[in-house]
Amino acid sequence: MIVVKKTRQGMGPKVLFDQMSVDVQRYMNHPDCRTLICFIYDPEGRIGNPKAVETGFARAENGRHVEVLISPK
Repeated sequence: MIVVKKTRQGMGPKVLFDQMSVDVQRYMNHPDCRTLICFIYDPEGRIGNPKAVETGFARAENGRHVEVLISPK
């Protein structure tokens, strides 16, 4: 499964992290989802440390994987 987000005014890091947490929980409990790829488009650089977010949300458990890609960096 693929989730796509775009930062914008009113959707800074806090809102984005809250939404991502809900998305990860929802899709990792979906019986057909083995890999969840989250792409975040951040053209204004609202996410201060994109590598930390990518690493913080990435996980592998019970044969399921979450990968996060933020662009541009």
